[in-house]
Amino acid sequence: MQADFSYEPVHDGAGCQMSVTVLADRDGVRDEMRCDAEAAGFRVLECCGFDEFASGASGALGDLVLVDCGEVDPACLALLSRLDMRCGKSGAQLVVSTTMEALDAVFGCFAMSGAQILVDPGRAERVIAIGRVLADVPNLRLRELAEEDRLMVLRLTEQVSKLAARLEGLSPGQGEGGGAFRLASPVQDWKASGDHYVMVDAADAPQLPRGDVIRKLIRARQLRARFFDAELFADPAWDILLDLAAARSERAQVCVTSLCIAAGVPATTALRWISQMVDSGLLMRIPDPADRRRAHIALTDGTTDLMARYFAAVEVGAMGELQAV
Repeated sequence: MQADFSYEPVHDGAGCQMSVTVLADRDGVRDEMRCDAEAAGFRVLECCGFDEFASGASGALGDLVLVDCGEVDPACLALLSRLDMRCGKSGAQLVVSTTMEALDAVFGCFAMSGAQILVDPGRAERVIAIGRVLADVPNLRLRELAEEDRLMVLRLTEQVSKLAARLEGLSPGQGEGGGAFRLASPVQDWKASGDHYVMVDAADAPQLPRGDVIRKLIRARQLRARFFDAELFADPAWDILLDLAAARSERAQVCVTSLCIAAGVPATTALRWISQMVDSGLLMRIPDPADRRRAHIALTDGTTDLMARYFAAVEVGAMGELQAV
């Protein structure tokens, strides 16, 4: 079964057709990304490998920059950092595909551009990422999303991603030639309920339980997957908060790869949650002082206070136990 979905050229607010820069060393992946971007209505500005792009004149980037980076070396990381800076200043949208092995190094390169990072993606996931970019084009947005709907949209995007991957697996011809489909979702930053925290005297503020106590709760949550379908209990935001709370108690640093594993969902999905939680002020990026190209993730002070209050409310203290989390 094969389908060919074509769309009219996509234009910016000034009426100019939007352009795309495609960078990938793998010929097959580069051709796929170019095909899908053209099908979505973008004009291809440049399509080449990393070395060719790095050695050429530093011309204008497209409105969308699609990058596939499976293996990293110092020259590659330097190029990614330059792309992050250029896109952050110009407003170009970045979609970066990488592998789990290279994730920590690649993640640390992107702090300014708000890049979408996809981990070991299939073609369907790349198409969905292009759709998320199109959702930001002013003349394509149908309406602003209500504050209370943003979390629902993020969850819906996860379900659509899973469905797209299954459909792609059922349609061998889809990946060989034909266009792909476009699925767009609004990408406004989800905000946590409540704009500020209630501050009290430090002496009255509860403290986080010991790290081993929180780890015991995490293990209890993970045991459910032994008896039930793990997707019944998928709650990546909470699993991320628990893992970071344990790390905070242990005064340990958490890399993004470790946090993706702790989230219990595909790495690309976990990265979307991490990005949303950083944007909402629940989490923060901390540059690695030993290697500025890398970054760690941690709870903000306000989130740490809220987690401590939660544990106190369910009566989990330094030596406490919890019946259900």
